[in-house]
Amino acid sequence: MNILILGAGDIGFQLCKRLAPERHNITMIESDTQKANRAKEYLDAFVIEGDATGYKQLEEGNIQKADVVAALTNNDEVNLMACRIAKKYGVEVTIARVRNPDYCSPGFVLSKEELGADYIIQPERQTAKAIVRLIRQSSATDIIEIHSGKIRMFGIRLDDNSPLLHTPLKELGRVFSDPPTTLVAIKRRQFTIIPRGDDILVKGDQVFLITHPDNMEKVLANFGKADSKVEDIMIIGGGLIGRYIAEELQKDINVKIIEQDEKKSIYLAEKLKNTLVINGDGSDLDLLTLEGLQDMDEFITVSGDDETNIITSLLARHLKVPRTITLISKLEYSSLAPSIGMDAVISKQLITVNSIQKFIRRQQVAFFAEIPGVDAEIIEYIAGEKSKIIRKPLKDTHFPNHSVIGAVLKKDGMLEIPKGDTHIEAGEKVVVFMLPRAQKAVEKLF
Repeated sequence: MNILILGAGDIGFQLCKRLAPERHNITMIESDTQKANRAKEYLDAFVIEGDATGYKQLEEGNIQKADVVAALTNNDEVNLMACRIAKKYGVEVTIARVRNPDYCSPGFVLSKEELGADYIIQPERQTAKAIVRLIRQSSATDIIEIHSGKIRMFGIRLDDNSPLLHTPLKELGRVFSDPPTTLVAIKRRQFTIIPRGDDILVKGDQVFLITHPDNMEKVLANFGKADSKVEDIMIIGGGLIGRYIAEELQKDINVKIIEQDEKKSIYLAEKLKNTLVINGDGSDLDLLTLEGLQDMDEFITVSGDDETNIITSLLARHLKVPRTITLISKLEYSSLAPSIGMDAVISKQLITVNSIQKFIRRQQVAFFAEIPGVDAEIIEYIAGEKSKIIRKPLKDTHFPNHSVIGAVLKKDGMLEIPKGDTHIEAGEKVVVFMLPRAQKAVEKLF
């Protein structure tokens, strides 16, 4: 596939990095010299320094032969104009990164077709939605909804009071059958483990499970976790993400936002009628203490600075706040989360890249996602008439090492947590959790 990426910032860079192993022909156009040089040095792509809407640069990037154009610069208007130009060149799939919520509102004067984008991605809104899901499910470190929420994968971190510690998984059949649940991965320190029957769970493990959304509360109880009622939250950072979170939660939760910029604080106070907005430095411990940080149920840091987000989250943990949710942009920080005491870590870049990659790969797979700090992929494959996976029950199928089937969505829309006698039929959707090294072997089965 010929893919043209416009913008080599954090999102464009990460998208190219994720797509390159799939052997696409990737071209990038970036106007900033420093970013262009970084892309040339680290990415397997043809990089052009120039204007994302300049027709000479676009033609040099072979836009006329592109299958996909992903416009991911920091400028909404540039992205949308690039998509309109791409459509004039006959590009089949166009993707635009857009921050301004007006462009995506139902009453906007231009339709999606007139804007030129087949898919408009709003990183800040999608990130806010992911954080809201975590807040609503207070025991989880990660939540990924698959197939419009029919399948839920979530992560939890095990405490020393979990009743399942130090017992081989093969002896915990009741836990995983009532309700039906698949344990798809264990994150232990810096390692991701695809579990087998002889593996045991230990304190500090982050485990990832798949079940029906209605069963999540009981699954959490089986692992010694219980959701607590969230009544008070504090958000550091009043940008779009903080604003979207507050808009969603302020109806039934007491929300405080601390924002350093005075003009932004005034705007938020006018916009968010049921949210307390405080103009101040979110890294100031005295201010946080004065505003009752120690009494919060959740502490969310979504400022534009990773270090501020991490340090303030650790301060909140020191003051015994039950849970923190930390936004990061540098993905290398995500692997440090468990060892330094952070709870849930969210990456706007990874959420956005997952969404774009899923859209690009929609002809091959039904769903694609990754989790910050976990060296694995969640892919939902569609079994075809010629797929090897449909020929016999799973117990008789040699499924590749470092991979596990988490769930099967039957043709009637029902969810099945697979067992040894599960027989997959053509047309059914199969959720697979795997380490990258297993992907080629898994794809051969489908």
